Amino acid sequence: MAALTIGVGLLITKVLETTTIGANDQGVNEELADGRTTFWSDVTDVLSSLSDTPVIVIATAVLVVVFRLVFKRWNESLFLVVAVWSQSIIFLLSTVLAERDRPEVERLDPAPPTSSFPSGHTSAAVAFYCGVALVLTFHTHRYKILNVLWWLVGLGIPIGIAYSRMYRGMHHLSDVAWGFLLGLVCVAVAANALLTRRRTTREGVRTTQTAWPP
Repeated sequence: MAALTIGVGLLITKVLETTTIGANDQGVNEELADGRTTFWSDVTDVLSSLSDTPVIVIATAVLVVVFRLVFKRWNESLFLVVAVWSQSIIFLLSTVLAERDRPEVERLDPAPPTSSFPSGHTSAAVAFYCGVALVLTFHTHRYKILNVLWWLVGLGIPIGIAYSRMYRGMHHLSDVAWGFLLGLVCVAVAANALLTRRRTTREGVRTTQTAWPP
């Protein structure tokens, strides 16, 4: 996923940036900037802050301890750490090797030293909030209404953050779209490694089971 993300970033910056695709990307930001209001600027400020680095780091650390104490094992804690930090490593590598300028609109936040592609706020939000939703789903899988609630929040917050980053002029549409995909892939890979268990049948066939509680 790291190589693919870097490759897509280079494709955008070296080839597509000067095409109609790049122009359309910029056009989305210009349209959002033209329609800004005080109310939505305040709302997007709050939403965007839900994926600030200190928030994600502290929340992850707290839940690592909580998951270990509640579930009496390390699987869920390690899963969340791997999901969050794997996307962070890929994001940082990509911003160094495939530097992309921020959208050419007025930015409502100070620009961090990292480049625009992919959106680290979005990928971190997906890894953390969807990761937490997945853990909770594993442990409440018999209660459909709770599962729906977990995923409404788990997906709703990252979607809100992705929109906020574009609204505030910090990222292009393609930046947040790839950040969303990056976060989902990291969650899926970490879940496959740490939230599933494999066993071998008498016939020697390996099967995979979700590590749900009984």
